[in-house]
Amino acid sequence: MIVVGGEALVDLVPGAEKTNDGLTSLVPRLGGGPYNVALAAGRLGTPTAFLSRISTDRFGQALRDRLTASNVDISMVQEGPENTTLAVVALAPNGSASYTFYTEGTADRLVADPGPLPEDVTVLCLGTLGMVLEPGATSYETVLRREAARGVLTALDPNIRADLIADAGAYRRRFTSWLPDVRLLKLSDDDGEWLAGAAGLDAAIKSWLDAGVDAVVLTRGGDGLAVHTGSVTVSVPSAPAQLVDTIGAGDTVQGALLSWLHDRNVGTLTDLGESGWREALTFAAKAASITVSRSGAEPPTAAEMV
Repeated sequence: MIVVGGEALVDLVPGAEKTNDGLTSLVPRLGGGPYNVALAAGRLGTPTAFLSRISTDRFGQALRDRLTASNVDISMVQEGPENTTLAVVALAPNGSASYTFYTEGTADRLVADPGPLPEDVTVLCLGTLGMVLEPGATSYETVLRREAARGVLTALDPNIRADLIADAGAYRRRFTSWLPDVRLLKLSDDDGEWLAGAAGLDAAIKSWLDAGVDAVVLTRGGDGLAVHTGSVTVSVPSAPAQLVDTIGAGDTVQGALLSWLHDRNVGTLTDLGESGWREALTFAAKAASITVSRSGAEPPTAAEMV
């Protein structure tokens, strides 16, 4: 089973209507990076559970209902009376999204360490705000280290939201401290450059691999996907798509990639050769192409991937 840990929130996405004040209407869409990853894996038919704290408000109920409808196990979801995190989305002409977050005192950042995960968990994925906002970030970090120690395939998508990182240097140092416990590091090229800083992305990838990561997967927008390991570098193009927006595209890549790895019982990424990685990345790129053809984060089902 895959366990995905991190925030569940509501994206307020620009709608088609204008208010009397000339403002664009905002339409609520359920989301959050880890939440979208869980949806993507669950919809593809892979046994998946979500680990988070979700509000008991109306948004929270809708978040839980959507997980269940997408075949995601919510038995690890904690509940609390705090509000649901909100993210106001701004879309650029090319469909790319930027976010303004409202996170103070919200439910997901108060998640507690659940203790050891069930024995049938073979993949753990963490990332985004869950690894930034305290006290939840420390809870997830504890889970990461404990599950890595027992041999779970651990995946991290930092999904950088720079406006919420008060001290960039401290975050980069903490990120580096996670790497010995991370087998799969997936990130966008923009996030990679932000984390790399003056060192440059190529040098940073080498240092991440040297630190213990088995594979670094880069999403490159319209230029497709690439993976770097200690022995191979593989690139695949993006799949053809009619772009609506890019919300959830990278999350879909992560969910689809983990689904592919889980369903083929790939426990050690270093065992995957060039052909294996090409097949995995092509599958993930196809899933993302379906997501970007729809408004908001709507990962495909297994039937849509046929």
